[in-house]
Amino acid sequence: MFAAGIVIGIIMACFAEVASQFTQAGGPYLYARVAFGRMIGIQMGWMLWLGQIAAPAANANLFVIYLGEFWPKANSPLPRFIILTILVGVLVFVNYRGVRAGTQVSNVFTGAKVLALGAVIIAGTIFVFSGHHVSSPTTVPAVGAWLKSALLLVFAYGGFETALAPMAEARDPKRDAAFGLFFALGACVLIYTLIQWVVIAILPDAAHSTRPLADVARLAMGRAGAALVAIGALVSFYGYLSAKILGVPRVTYALAEERDLPKIFAAVHPKYHTPYVSIVVFGILVWLLALLGNFAWNLTLSAVARLVYYGVACAALPALRKKQPGAALFRLPAGNLFAALGVIVCLVLLTQVDLSKSLILIATIVLALVNWLWVRRRPDAPDSSP
Repeated sequence: MFAAGIVIGIIMACFAEVASQFTQAGGPYLYARVAFGRMIGIQMGWMLWLGQIAAPAANANLFVIYLGEFWPKANSPLPRFIILTILVGVLVFVNYRGVRAGTQVSNVFTGAKVLALGAVIIAGTIFVFSGHHVSSPTTVPAVGAWLKSALLLVFAYGGFETALAPMAEARDPKRDAAFGLFFALGACVLIYTLIQWVVIAILPDAAHSTRPLADVARLAMGRAGAALVAIGALVSFYGYLSAKILGVPRVTYALAEERDLPKIFAAVHPKYHTPYVSIVVFGILVWLLALLGNFAWNLTLSAVARLVYYGVACAALPALRKKQPGAALFRLPAGNLFAALGVIVCLVLLTQVDLSKSLILIATIVLALVNWLWVRRRPDAPDSSP
């Protein structure tokens, strides 16, 4: 976890400088469009959309898995359908009615998530130092196995770009982006590393546990503890889903504002002032991917899509330095070196992907190309500027 945090930290450092140049909505789509032109921008917009649809779909699947702690039939087809429909439908309704309501819901669930993880860390640490721990053989994983694990950890550490998508609605986006990214990275590295240590130290076969946090709590705090942590995990997954439905629709809104998607995606509700069409479409797609795929499938799809636009965002750093010198409020020391390392990391991890099983990824690239060919026939949208 710590090593993966360092790897993702290289990418986040590049994002910190690039994001500090902009006040508009769009995140990686906007950065790619300004740095490399309309075609690459549209490709990254679609890739960002795919990655951020698959991620909450994976968390919705995980919600159903942890609900099995209380209701074993939750994974049966009909209950699963009903649960996923309610999960996504409620959050779409909340965010449809306003960004403030969506933010408040997201903040409440985020706080509950941190409390649940803190309870596991504290109880697990006490349990370990009381002499209750398993002795795991020390093994050095093969390079290929480590890279495959790192690919999946992109999902765990990723998602920070979602907070950059609705920057047009932030109070001071240029100032806040870099600080927020580095603070989030430090907190995640600390929490994830401690959680990993507790799980490995307590569970005899952690790799095959479907609900590791609940299993750790069951050993450290008994059945009541397992139930408490399972509830905390459910809240955590729902909070993640809430944050995605709040932030990601602003990507399609930004694409439509630049006339790179049909104008309807930029429609703003006359009463609630939200991009309601983008929110509803995003919710429907998350619901479909959650229903059609399982947790592992959606997780891998999201991680692969992220690596593509992470690499392009890193490459955008030196390009934007040439295009917009002095525009960045935060300037990363040795930025060109960080950018090169970030691109290399993304390319290396992408070699671990079996593209024959990534038909949705390939279809997304094709659709983005068709989208670009379509917008080329229309008058060019004005260039984005910070």
